Amino acid sequence: MTYISSLSYTSEKWNDMEYLMKYLNYGVTTVVVASILAFCLTPVMVLFCKCFSLLYITIYHRSSKLKTNCSDDFWHDARQTLAYFWDLYARIWYGYELHGLKNIPEGPALLIYYHAAIPSDLMFFLARYFILKRRLCSSVTDHMVHKIPGLKTCLESLKFLHGTREECMNALKNGELVCIAPGSAREALFSDETYKLVWCNRKGFAHLAIDAKVPIIPMYTENVREASRMLKERKLIRWLYDTHRVLIVTPHGGLPVKLRTHIGEPIPYDPNITAEELAEKTKTALQNLIQRHQQIPGSMWKALLACFDKPQKDD
Repeated sequence: MTYISSLSYTSEKWNDMEYLMKYLNYGVTTVVVASILAFCLTPVMVLFCKCFSLLYITIYHRSSKLKTNCSDDFWHDARQTLAYFWDLYARIWYGYELHGLKNIPEGPALLIYYHAAIPSDLMFFLARYFILKRRLCSSVTDHMVHKIPGLKTCLESLKFLHGTREECMNALKNGELVCIAPGSAREALFSDETYKLVWCNRKGFAHLAIDAKVPIIPMYTENVREASRMLKERKLIRWLYDTHRVLIVTPHGGLPVKLRTHIGEPIPYDPNITAEELAEKTKTALQNLIQRHQQIPGSMWKALLACFDKPQKDD
């Protein structure tokens, strides 16, 4: 009887283990599937957010034209709505934080930032800054973006500029903050988890800062390359882009890593510095900001685990 009881007890435990393994398999499968979906669909989520913004701006523009008592700032309500929309997305999915806000002056300045594969961090910064300071920043975008049909009204309402010298100078003269990524699309495509800057000796922003007599402020978003990545650079990919502006790869990724935007100390206007020296000084400041806040090479797993950290306080 003791032997039979022992077999019965062992059988019950074995059945319990089977149920446990079954549920464990379900849990692992659910996590894997959710990770794959997040990895594949987040670029689509970003596209959805942009399409929603475009649709909202279009509807707002047409409906507001029918009103006889429009506010003094025609786009204020639309900008506020979209700011809260993008900030909510940033908070929920990335636990987004903004640090170093005190380094941005009240007057005009150039904000120079690292260009991610998908520069959603710029939208997150613009949204959070607008909510906190009630101030809209002008942002320079690639001229190809302005050629996309139907985007003109949306880009103008949110102050996305072509990047011409006249546009940027006018914005600075009006006391605005202008955001520029000197690396532009090349940095988005050909940088990697080492967060190297791909500026190709660009120094137009330095000429602009000297002529406008404004400070330059470096900005960088921690783990932004872990949020979305490009395939490793290949000679064919680089040659097609450099010669024909043809892109045969797209960003991938999108896991909910921790994103923190860090704003560095301003580089004040100096009438005795050349554009070449100022460009190199800005590049060094941005590289130091990356070195200070980013693990290099970047780790997607550590960036994911950072989501469970307590929010950081400004230094």
